[in-house]
Amino acid sequence: MRVLVVEDFELLRNAICQGLREAGFAVDSAADGKNALWQAKSAQYDVIILDLMLPQLDGLSVLKQLREGGCSTHVLILTAKDTTADRIKGLDSGADDYLIKPFEFAELLARVRALVRREYKAKNPILAIEDLEIDTAARSVRRGGGSIDLTPREYALLEFLALRQGKVVTRTEVWEHVYEFNDDATSNVVEVFIGHLRRKIELPGHSRLIHTRRGHGYMLGGKEQEEC
Repeated sequence: MRVLVVEDFELLRNAICQGLREAGFAVDSAADGKNALWQAKSAQYDVIILDLMLPQLDGLSVLKQLREGGCSTHVLILTAKDTTADRIKGLDSGADDYLIKPFEFAELLARVRALVRREYKAKNPILAIEDLEIDTAARSVRRGGGSIDLTPREYALLEFLALRQGKVVTRTEVWEHVYEFNDDATSNVVEVFIGHLRRKIELPGHSRLIHTRRGHGYMLGGKEQEEC
């Protein structure tokens, strides 16, 4: 899943980004409101973590412009403003959640995961596709009772496919939700990671789970058809 972190305090911004990446998220960041607004309009994010007190353009103005422009990405406000009136103002401006500084990173991570599940209407943190089980809270994967070791990028790709299980996901959608702005956008990088993932989750004696739809993209689960 792809997250945009908007925070002007560099040490905090870097710490949040590092923690999210270690948890398997693709992360972009912005240090001011104008750049944040541009990035949010230029890419598809699953969650935006937004500070309110930003240079150039404050967080509430960023949020209002995004909502007025039709952006429905879930927004988690992260701020030191802790009065009830501040929280009401933020939520009434279109925020989906509100977290007060200082905070525990574990809580931030749990709130981000909850917003991702809300985006894909998946209330249960356990995603199951046949005998494949993905625990989105523990970020662990099991199949046939055995644990499967995935890299953070492989896990992110699998989780994205699982949240869209039974639906075709295009290569462009995979790129937009799983990779960062500074990643190498070579033509076959998605295919390479799909291949890595297949070799780990498609075990001998078990059914194929990742299907390629010729000219369209990939699908996790669903009926097998002719593949390219």
